[in-house]
Amino acid sequence: MHRIAPQAGGWTADTEGVIIIDQNPAPIVLLTMADTDIQTLAAAIDHLPDNFPAIRALNLSQLQQQYSIDNYGDKVLSQARVIILRLLGGRGSWSYGLEVVKEIVEETGATLFVLPGEDKPDLELMSHSTASLTTVNQLWCYFTEAGIDNWINAAKFIAHTCLHLDYSPSPPRVVPRWGIYSQITLSQPQARTWILFYRSHYLAGNTKAIDALITAFTQRNIETVPIFLSSLREIEVQEELLTLFSHHPPDLILDTTSFSIQRPEDKQHHHFWQSLNKPIFQVILSSSSLEAYQQGYQGLSPRDVAMNIALPEMDGKIITRAISFKSVLTRHPKLETEIVIYQPLPHRVDFVADLTANYCQLSSLPNSQKKIALIFPNYPNKDGRIANGVGLDTPASGLEILRALQTQGYTLTDLPDHSDELMRLLISGITNDLETRELKPIYQSLSLEAYLDYFSSLPPDNQSALLDRWGHPDKDFPIPGLQLGNVFIGIQPSRGYDLDPTLNYHSPDLEPTHSYLAFYHWLRQEFHVTAVINLGKHGNLEWLPGKSLALSPHCYPEIAFSSLPNFYPFIVNDPGEGSNAKRRSQAVIIDHLTPPMTRAELYGDWEKLESLIDEYYQAESLDPSRLALIRERINDLVAKTNLDRELGTISASFGQFLTVVDGYLCELKEAQIRDGLHIFGQCPQGQQLIDLIQSIARSPSPDRPGLTRSIALDLHLDCDPLTEYNDTTTYLESLAQDLISQKIEPVGENTAKELVWLENQLIPALKQTPDELTYLLKGLAGQYVPSGASGAPTRGRPDVLPTGRNFYSVDTRAIPTETAWEVGRKAAEALIERYTQENGEYPRTLAISIWGTSTMRNSGEDVAEAMALLGIRPLWDGFFRRVVGFEILTPSSLGRPRIDVTVRVSGFFRDSFPSILHLLNSGINAVACQEEEEKINPLAAKVKTEREFWLNQGLGEKEAKLRATARIFGCKPGAYGAGLQGLIESQNWQNDQDLANAYINWSCYAYDSQGTAHSLPEVLRNRLQELEIVLHNQDNREHDIFDSDDYYQFQGGLTASVRALTGKNPVTYFGDHSRPENPRIRTLEEEIRRVYRSRVVNPKWIAGVMRHGYKGAFEMAATVDYIFAYSATTHLVEDFIYQGVAEAYLFDEKVQQFIQEKNPWALRDMAERLLEAQQRGLWTQVDQKTLDRLRAIVHEAEGAIESGQ
Repeated sequence: MHRIAPQAGGWTADTEGVIIIDQNPAPIVLLTMADTDIQTLAAAIDHLPDNFPAIRALNLSQLQQQYSIDNYGDKVLSQARVIILRLLGGRGSWSYGLEVVKEIVEETGATLFVLPGEDKPDLELMSHSTASLTTVNQLWCYFTEAGIDNWINAAKFIAHTCLHLDYSPSPPRVVPRWGIYSQITLSQPQARTWILFYRSHYLAGNTKAIDALITAFTQRNIETVPIFLSSLREIEVQEELLTLFSHHPPDLILDTTSFSIQRPEDKQHHHFWQSLNKPIFQVILSSSSLEAYQQGYQGLSPRDVAMNIALPEMDGKIITRAISFKSVLTRHPKLETEIVIYQPLPHRVDFVADLTANYCQLSSLPNSQKKIALIFPNYPNKDGRIANGVGLDTPASGLEILRALQTQGYTLTDLPDHSDELMRLLISGITNDLETRELKPIYQSLSLEAYLDYFSSLPPDNQSALLDRWGHPDKDFPIPGLQLGNVFIGIQPSRGYDLDPTLNYHSPDLEPTHSYLAFYHWLRQEFHVTAVINLGKHGNLEWLPGKSLALSPHCYPEIAFSSLPNFYPFIVNDPGEGSNAKRRSQAVIIDHLTPPMTRAELYGDWEKLESLIDEYYQAESLDPSRLALIRERINDLVAKTNLDRELGTISASFGQFLTVVDGYLCELKEAQIRDGLHIFGQCPQGQQLIDLIQSIARSPSPDRPGLTRSIALDLHLDCDPLTEYNDTTTYLESLAQDLISQKIEPVGENTAKELVWLENQLIPALKQTPDELTYLLKGLAGQYVPSGASGAPTRGRPDVLPTGRNFYSVDTRAIPTETAWEVGRKAAEALIERYTQENGEYPRTLAISIWGTSTMRNSGEDVAEAMALLGIRPLWDGFFRRVVGFEILTPSSLGRPRIDVTVRVSGFFRDSFPSILHLLNSGINAVACQEEEEKINPLAAKVKTEREFWLNQGLGEKEAKLRATARIFGCKPGAYGAGLQGLIESQNWQNDQDLANAYINWSCYAYDSQGTAHSLPEVLRNRLQELEIVLHNQDNREHDIFDSDDYYQFQGGLTASVRALTGKNPVTYFGDHSRPENPRIRTLEEEIRRVYRSRVVNPKWIAGVMRHGYKGAFEMAATVDYIFAYSATTHLVEDFIYQGVAEAYLFDEKVQQFIQEKNPWALRDMAERLLEAQQRGLWTQVDQKTLDRLRAIVHEAEGAIESGQ
């Protein structure tokens, strides 16, 4: 530990050492989170009498470490007679410090004022004061009214009331809650904007950033009305703004204030912003210094992320940039603290001004003159996999958007009649597919001269990096896509890994290619695009290297995309990845519904097996002579379906075995799968709508038990249909279907209430699905897109409906929530119980992957489970229930040993949850310091051994401790992913060691308590060599492990790495948290079989995707790819799965014909992937006839592609 000097932005997470405050004691001490408090006090103090008691002031950003707080308490606060705390965000924002101050005043008898920094009283916070509530309230009134006069009288009031000095303070003087700062009237402005900023900045004269914005807008001929205000949460202020709006409406509003009008706990959406119906930009005045911003990868402090990103998103604000940073103006000799101003950063101001100008065109240009780019993501870079969009029929959705644009007067020509025709037209020109790139016509291009001119304008260090990576461009750049009048349908360019597959091993922060930058430059300067629609989760733009938030001119998302309006239809159940687009590419999310969900039901041999079991039970009582024959047929089917591998051999008690089989069939039957894909703006109809309603209504919400539970309650059945799988569950599901279809009447009071909820809330919300198109069109017209919650509708979140909203995520300060803790704790217990039963001993080591998107969706269940395994528990504050720390559970309360947990976090988790990185690291370090036996605390024993090892290797104490305690790993700062996606796709690997090398190279950055990354590949290898368990959790059934590359990259990558290092697989567990009441643990092998049987080869799922033409075939090809990738990384995909996929997708005549007609590229790719599985020894028991048929399919598909059929 060493001392560092205070900074203008206070202590930041990536700063080592502790801050020691250099102040002398004084009778009065003010500790505040607002720089404007100190600025105004500095101006007021010169107006106080010469003999006035000394005052000290300090921004609480300087007191964010326990040592700093303790030191300041001992030296300064212990001698104060009056201590004033002004906190933003409740007691949880400075919980440790508050407890220290309370202990000090209890000892010294000093008067303590604890006041909210907001303009709304917080009685819970104020109750920590030692002065009377009347006195506390009057001091708070002085501060909230603000201004120099009120601060003068506040100081006199404190001296008069608490120090008993003879001053006569005037009462708080009311200062207008809002007003117009200054206004420059332009004769013929291009547009008009409002700038909203805090009244406290106006009263303190801290307006440089606002002045810079006004100047930038004036230079662009944009008229600006800068408005200072106390708080947007005040109803009176809202009413005044609405009145002003009625006389002087702006085209766009820029808000520099923090927080949101909408609160996380609000059930009803606040309508203020909808009444204005204008886009709102969130413009950030950073609480950090410019130096911290420039040196760090994070971009913003955790406090700024919460107050200026996460909470404003709840209001539907568009996240822009940080335009100012704290700078020390002077050190005040009387207050003995730095006076800080907000210094604008000109190029960030210019970015916001350019974005504003571009956005204002949306409302000023007639639709016929607007140019729109509709961008289809494309990965892998094959012609059979264009237009990914998770859960979305992207081509059909694109066509619906094009039709809607045409009806709104946008200029479109030659609009195709069908989405398959659209895809054929798109693929007829040049694409990203390297195999056919040289053979296709080029419909548009960017000249080399134009590109080089643009390239020379980039920051020099970026130019150097691009040239070092990709060399000098030497020819024109073809632009993949299709122009239909003023609308361009483009294929998002490749990231570059396909050009050099070796980059997959060692380049997690790969710079975009020249072609990538040329594509977006062509959109801006050649096509003159007005706005971009990035259609479907997800593209690659928002994942380019650069800062996590508050991007700079050196960040590649900004270099590529610049200041264009960005509209992003995105699936509602993925708040994390959508939030990344919002924060790194100024995206307005237009969330869309999940695909229709349905029960898997039974089919083929599974249906026959169920019938045979029913027949067996009937024969027991009616015709026992038939039992032997039926038993033999059951045995044959169990073997044919490979169910014997799942459930073991048939035991002596055939009746018990049948019970187990019957339960498995019930679970398989009730599994949730997708029935086709969603089409943007379209509500499912008929049976699909009924099934979707049932899948959502089944799950309970805080105020309702759920439909099937309600039926069980009314029928007095001793069954919980959400945790049990049996014939009663099937019966309840059947009744639920009949109730929704109105075939039967409610069976009781609980059911009747559920049906009222369905009719009044759920069904109307689903019927509003056309809002998706409506609000996309409103956004393109320069209007407000309202915000909405995000999450999985089928997991107790019907509140995320209706869709079509600019979704928001969570308050990061409350994670993990108490509900998430309960789920995580139960999951940890279930995992330990299963492992112990199967292995005869407690597990010692485990690795878990934690993603940002699932953390946002379930409020931190994976984090909670990791904490529970370690034997620590989160602590929450009293009112806001924000996490303020943790407690170490005793071995006796745990009832079992602690687990040594290694965590692999995703890049988005790292960016969005720095406070949780700190929480987990602190917990790990605390557990490592416990004096407990090795069998109780293997983590502490391991840390002690490794620390001694590293010390003996010549490392210093600090480095040795870092390596010994490192348990949280992720990818390189500014990078994302796990490194296996491109490797698998390019086929550029030979063995487990290759996969392990890529995974370790991408994952070897250990993140410490300050969020600083350390490249420690050898330490990660040590962790992997000792792993017993690899765990991954899934919190909903709206997708599965064969729907995404992320599952195999993270869990598969971990498993392959352990196998490469140890020669054998670890125990691989899959946590099914889709029913939070009953989190279940399966082996990964069990989960692979379960998904294969319930979804992959289910005729119901296949029929569903076959309704979607090109994209349906795409979905099949993606499934095959993910099965193969799981096989390559885990070695857990059995031969019968490969055979079953071949028969269901490729050898079935009807299905093969469908794929051949709609997407022959996908047909070829699937056959080639299955052949690769055989060639690599992943599919061993395969006959020559099957291989010959696959090769024949490859040749036929290639012939169809070449002939253009």
